Amino acid sequence: MYGSNIRVCICGGGSLGHVCAAVLASHKGVSVNILSGHPDSWQNSVSATDPDGKVYSGPIKVSADPSEVAAGQDIILLTVPGYLIEKTLESIKPWIGKAVVGSIVSSTGFFFFAHRILGPEAALFGFQRVPYIARVKEYGSKALLLGYKDSLVAALENIPDREGFRTKLQELFETKVNLASSFLEVSLSNSNPILHTGRLYTMFKGRENEVFDHNILFYKEWTDEASQKLIDMDAEFFRLLGKLGIGGISPLLEYYESTDAASLTRKISSIPAFQAITSPMVQAEGGWKVDFGSRYFTEDFPFGLRWIKELAEENDIPTPIIDEVYNWGTNRI
Repeated sequence: MYGSNIRVCICGGGSLGHVCAAVLASHKGVSVNILSGHPDSWQNSVSATDPDGKVYSGPIKVSADPSEVAAGQDIILLTVPGYLIEKTLESIKPWIGKAVVGSIVSSTGFFFFAHRILGPEAALFGFQRVPYIARVKEYGSKALLLGYKDSLVAALENIPDREGFRTKLQELFETKVNLASSFLEVSLSNSNPILHTGRLYTMFKGRENEVFDHNILFYKEWTDEASQKLIDMDAEFFRLLGKLGIGGISPLLEYYESTDAASLTRKISSIPAFQAITSPMVQAEGGWKVDFGSRYFTEDFPFGLRWIKELAEENDIPTPIIDEVYNWGTNRI
């Protein structure tokens, strides 16, 4: 399966589903199917344009029936939100065959669900962070690839030729891929599960019903309060990693090349690719209100921060700040 011809089924039609489909389908010898709940909304090809004007495009086959698009594939890649992982794995299970099943990001519970649903012998892979910053431009046909990662980390399970598969992932996503030593290394992330939840808490705690005069720019208007909350949550997170013996994850200050809350704020608020990203808010009479139905809430709390909190409890690691943020967020969903 590591040759020039490879068959990929992408499960999910969101922003990452669009961009991954376009990038992968642009490669010679790679066929791309998409499992989508809205097959009639798709064209027979998809494209993604990056900030420099480079266009990735290629033909696709789309269906809502897993027997039509998941059967006979080499790789099945989930790009669905956390609350759909369990349902998606159940739907594709009869059609997996010899395919390797993976997730575009693992911090929303992919490995925990896959172990239970697909069993201990399933061939699995999952990325620590998403490879691209992605947005849909025209649903079913056009997307924007707003940013790349310098490198990716992936965990592999029950894949005999680990190096061959790592190389194939590197070729498909056109990004350097390093291998993690454990699925926990990619499942327990201080990216969205901490980054998003801590920021949301400092933005909206005590202001849940307030009407704001604009939709807050999530990163560009970042605050020192949010940075400090992240630093404190990250410290609790690393106490858990220490107890579990998990390495390969950088502290947030190190990852963002910062030394304290103020420098972290300067760094996060100045990242070019993040400048236009808004917050989970909806228009209301007189302005904007928080949208508790957004994936920032429905995914990052119950399918992101949840795993950190539960493992900390199982290992007797106190996490009072994470608990406070988690309880606030889940009580709003």
